[in-house]
Amino acid sequence: MKEIVLVSDFDFPLPPQLVATQPAEPRDSARLLVYDRATAAVRHQVFRDLPTFLRRGDLLVLNDTQVRPWRLRGVRATGGAVECLLLRLDGARGEGFVKPSKKLRPGDTVQMERGAIAITLRESLGGGRWQFDLAARDGDVALALEACGRAPLPPYIARDGAEDAVRDRQRYQTVFARVPGAVAAPTAGLHFTPELLTALTAMGVHIAYVTLHVGEGTFAPLRTNVVEEHRMHAEGYELPEATALAVAAARARGGRVIAVGTTSCRTLETCARDDRTVAAGTGESSLFLYPGRPLRVVDALLTNFHLPQSTLLMLVAAFVGREEILRVYAEAIERGYRFFSFGDAMLLA
Repeated sequence: MKEIVLVSDFDFPLPPQLVATQPAEPRDSARLLVYDRATAAVRHQVFRDLPTFLRRGDLLVLNDTQVRPWRLRGVRATGGAVECLLLRLDGARGEGFVKPSKKLRPGDTVQMERGAIAITLRESLGGGRWQFDLAARDGDVALALEACGRAPLPPYIARDGAEDAVRDRQRYQTVFARVPGAVAAPTAGLHFTPELLTALTAMGVHIAYVTLHVGEGTFAPLRTNVVEEHRMHAEGYELPEATALAVAAARARGGRVIAVGTTSCRTLETCARDDRTVAAGTGESSLFLYPGRPLRVVDALLTNFHLPQSTLLMLVAAFVGREEILRVYAEAIERGYRFFSFGDAMLLA
């Protein structure tokens, strides 16, 4: 009889003070936990030590999606604060989350970012999600969003005092971001600096790119306690021919395929072939990886520390095992590692 895997099996106690609300500075000064799957040994390093654990001929696969600055703050006519996270834009028609949703009605117009943009609510889609029209004071909505929009930081990243919108936009973006389309950052990539990437290339590590636009599904909680019953939100991806060739070349020379982040991992595994290479292509991925659905292409995974009972934790557990990853997380918590988007990193090799 097949064992039923429960979402509650992936729970663990996380002290709230370990949720990172500020990024490490500089980027590569974050801590790095290194786990050896063959020996179960754990080492505690700093992210700039990453070259020590990679080898000539390895292939590092990065997600080059670019986060759109589509979070807006404004005020209602009554003076109450409003926040909007735009998910889609088609001309002047938008769709996204607006809060506090219960105080808003169809037809309401809200001035955002000191009047640079106005949103007029059209239809509530439930769960705080709306369709609305946008108008820019200077006429071009897309340019106005680029000029005054804020980084779509997760809600658990609280700010004490004034928000530094310019700094947040710079730090909530990888240094290799290239293709606009994400509503959240591929956070494992935030630790890289141009200097570190140059050093890796100089030592013979190859670098390739995929694009997976992190969508609103990243905010969605699991609404079932049976893991297999969860359905992932589809996210658009592209795996270029150059990356497919790079994976095949890594296999031929005996190098490892190392996914940077769960988004790169899911893209590679979505395109997996039986010979552990990948097929180039574009499409949408709703691939859900959890124990019992092993990884076929990825040899090592570089990732951050994830939320209890999350699909991201389940993906990592598919790679190293549920009990083992919970043991490693317990050690990380004991040693004060920082969790989530601005937190520390781990290399599972």
